[in-house]
Parts: sequence; C-alpha cells; structure tokens
Amino acid sequence: MTSESTIDAHVEATDNGLVVGADGLARPSWAASSPLLQEYYDTEWGMPVRTEQGMFERISLEAFQSGLSWATILRKRDAFREAFHHFDPDTVADFGSDDVDRLMSDAAIVRNKAKILATIANARATIELRDGDGLVNFVWSFTPAKTPRPRTIEEIPTQTTESKALAKALRARGFRFVGPTTMFALMEAIGMVDTHLLDSHRRGTSGVWGSPAS
Repeated sequence: MTSESTIDAHVEATDNGLVVGADGLARPSWAASSPLLQEYYDTEWGMPVRTEQGMFERISLEAFQSGLSWATILRKRDAFREAFHHFDPDTVADFGSDDVDRLMSDAAIVRNKAKILATIANARATIELRDGDGLVNFVWSFTPAKTPRPRTIEEIPTQTTESKALAKALRARGFRFVGPTTMFALMEAIGMVDTHLLDSHRRGTSGVWGSPAS
C-alpha cells in the first residue's frame, strides 16, 4: 500500500462532490485526499467480503474507527493485523488479560480498552454464530432490497432501517460497538449497499447491484 501524502494537485472538483483526478477518473473528495485513501477506494471499498476472517476484521476496524477518521485506521491497519493475529477469530477469542495489557501498550494501534475488549467479545460471538449460518451469512442476510443512488455526498444516508436491524441483531448475539451508523459504514465497505456516487468510476463495480447505472 502506498504511503499517505498529498494527492496529485492536477484535479478538478465537480458540483456534486466528486473530484476528477489526473487520471481522468471521478472519485469523492475523501478518496482523492491522499494516495492511501485513493488506493483503498479504487481497490477495496465497496467490494464484497465473503470470508469469516475478513468480515470479523472489517467489523473490528469499523468499531475502532468510531469517533476517529477512517484514514487513521487505514494507516494503522497493518499494525492492527499484527497485534490481533490477522483477526483470526479463534486466536482473538482466547485473548486474556496479558493480551489486553499488551495491546494497551502498543502505540501502533488505537489504545482504547473498551474497543479492545469489544473485539475479543466479538471474536467469541463470531465463533458462537458458527452453530448457525455463520457470521458472513448472518451479516449479508440484512442486505436491503435496493441500494441508494446518490448523486451527491449529501444524499448518502448515515444509517438505514437495515443497518439498525443488523446492529440490533448483532448486539443480541453478544457483539459490541456495532451501532447502526457503524453498521451502515460496514455495509458500504463490504458492498451490501452501493453508495458510490452515480458519476464515480467505481459505481456498480461490486457485482452485487448490477450495472453502474443501478
């Protein structure tokens, strides 16, 4: 992944909140603010996650992002992966007080004890879901019947009926730091909804919602 620095200055802002880069591609302003965020937007954000470990990682990082910028989490993602053993649920579920102390002394991650404890609890809850359809199918079962079709950033919701239902269902299963806004951010990140702006070059690329015009 590229290091974060100022993006190429040869960009053109549009009226709907998109920025056309030097490569001629339109992205939202947040994705055009640094090479790190641009690469994430172009290659990962909004693409389906279908593995338990991948889903657990996304839920964990979204929880750590609460109250912070996503750029902060993205810069620390490699450190998070190392500290949490690449978010293997079985390993994290076995974390004890020594691991919590280790994580609280690790300046490379976000040292928030409540979020660390929540991640451990969420790993255990992930394992419990294996008795049913598993975490991946559980999360994807809350996919809405249709996706937003935003032309501007302002038209993108921060939570929906489905994200509220997903948050409630996860909390009932023992998950923490899974509020409706955090869960909508997860749904965006893993392609359950497509909130790429209609004129973005990434609209419709997930394969979940059909053509770019969808």
